Amino acid sequence: MELLSQMWSLLGLLTILQNILPSQLLALLHSTWQSLQDSLTPYSYFDVPEFLGSSAVEPNDLYRHVYLYLHQSLLSSAAASSSPPRLTLSLPRGSLAAPSLSLSPNHSLEDCFAGQRLLWTHHADTLQDSLEERRSFSLRLPKRASASLLSPYFAHLAEAADHLERSSRPRRLFTNSRGGAPSWSSVPFRHPATFATLALEPAQKESLLADLDAFAAGREFYFRTGRAWKRGYLLHGPPGSGKSSLIAAMANHLRYDVYDLELTRVANNSDLRSLLIQTNNRSVIVIEDIDCSLDLTGDRRITAMSAAARTRTVRRRRQPPLSNEGTDSDDNDVVGSSRGNDARVTLSGLLNFIDGLWSCCGEERVIVFTTNYVEAFDPALLRPGRMDVHVNLGACGVHAMRELMERYVGVRDHEMLGVAESCIRVGADMTPAEVTEVLLRHREEPEEAVRSLVAELSARVAGGEGSGGEEESGAWSWEESPEKAGGKRRRAGWEKKVRFLRRLRSLTKLDSESRGV
Repeated sequence: MELLSQMWSLLGLLTILQNILPSQLLALLHSTWQSLQDSLTPYSYFDVPEFLGSSAVEPNDLYRHVYLYLHQSLLSSAAASSSPPRLTLSLPRGSLAAPSLSLSPNHSLEDCFAGQRLLWTHHADTLQDSLEERRSFSLRLPKRASASLLSPYFAHLAEAADHLERSSRPRRLFTNSRGGAPSWSSVPFRHPATFATLALEPAQKESLLADLDAFAAGREFYFRTGRAWKRGYLLHGPPGSGKSSLIAAMANHLRYDVYDLELTRVANNSDLRSLLIQTNNRSVIVIEDIDCSLDLTGDRRITAMSAAARTRTVRRRRQPPLSNEGTDSDDNDVVGSSRGNDARVTLSGLLNFIDGLWSCCGEERVIVFTTNYVEAFDPALLRPGRMDVHVNLGACGVHAMRELMERYVGVRDHEMLGVAESCIRVGADMTPAEVTEVLLRHREEPEEAVRSLVAELSARVAGGEGSGGEEESGAWSWEESPEKAGGKRRRAGWEKKVRFLRRLRSLTKLDSESRGV
């Protein structure tokens, strides 16, 4: 009882002193007490506020890193421990993801790094006369190791948070709007294509994956070499060869947003630059069928003709015209066309978009062009530094055909697969889309699917598709002799088809012998 009365007396004395002592002296006493505590404790403390400055307007990126690191990495393991901290569960409206865990206010969570135990505490304070809440994290770590531990620990934390943010954030598919100011509209990107589902030959798939992984992990390399952190891919091949599916697989592998740029909706080079500025980092910028979007191959020719026309115009101005009939209307048309370049997207504007000064206004961007006819490209678009990797997606190969058979109809080994492989080797060209269409028609009947695919491949060999011959398919029947068909060209085609069948028969025989049939 006596101790309690003494405590009340001490509290009363402190209250009196607080009222009579000047505020400056009280602040000095408080700071002295804090310094005494800091000198006696074996720990160092670091505060990470949610916002910077007294106005609390500018977000603190470090707070976001700590939030992701704690709430995605540590809390999942803490929830399964025998004595977890107090956690908060949340699920935004319309979200398809699992509920997220967060550390409740004024609770702590331990972490281990380099053999040291660290403690994170989540603070949430409500301001007086306001409903606004100020949130922050505080880190406690051993004082003797703080100097050597702080920098590598936060580097590890930032790297882990960056990976978690990339893998968990919802991704979007953007397209540029038509008319008005240049802008993007978007929908959720949920394409199911992955590299595991693509019909690619193993060497090509491994090469692409290695290149994409090296690009995504190349921040230090690109900064050290002074290069813009971007990579250009040119996908070319016939329709149905899987160009769009490969783009979706690349975006899913990298966890990037996708920007589908429709050049016919872009009015001029200025709008193209404006659209580029609005794109996010970690994105795939796609221009599909660029050879059909705009005629970009003739810009240099037009520019050269325009320069010649301007020279002729200057020469005429030096001499008085003899009559109105001496005016060259073609030159005027060419000059007019050069003036019209300012009102459309030009080759130089596109080059500046992918490799000029404006290409470095963002980081970690993949630029993809697709075309069915690579020969239609201007050489300036194809050189390294613009289109760094050229990917030829042609006919379905042997390995890709086997993958599609197994995936679509569950056939792994079949006696007729050797015939199908032999047809492919002698020149029967079928794109992955054509192969999958045959398999889809008979997906409930694997035997019929295999027979239909082999029949289609054999028909293409017989018809000369993929052989590069000049003869027209169906010009004559196999029962006819070359003399009845008439003409040297048809005779050569008949002989070529006979050679195909002989080669097919020999390959099939070799394959059967290797299988012991």
